[in-house]
Amino acid sequence: MNDIVVKDSNGTPLSDGDSVTLIKNLKVKGTSETLKRGTLVKNIRLTSRPGEVECNTKKVKGLVLKTEFLKKA
Repeated sequence: MNDIVVKDSNGTPLSDGDSVTLIKNLKVKGTSETLKRGTLVKNIRLTSRPGEVECNTKKVKGLVLKTEFLKKA
């Protein structure tokens, strides 16, 4: 099952526990929060979908981000 390769916006492979940086301001659905460009997100978790990762930020827990808006830190 680990044959799925998850890549960031630059094509760099990602793995569980990596840190990533946002490359675009993102509004979080269901809240009034906006994650700013350049925000460091630590300890990501890969999902079964190759274009998504799960993570937690200081303000939002249980967040799912698309890899097209991330780059490996």
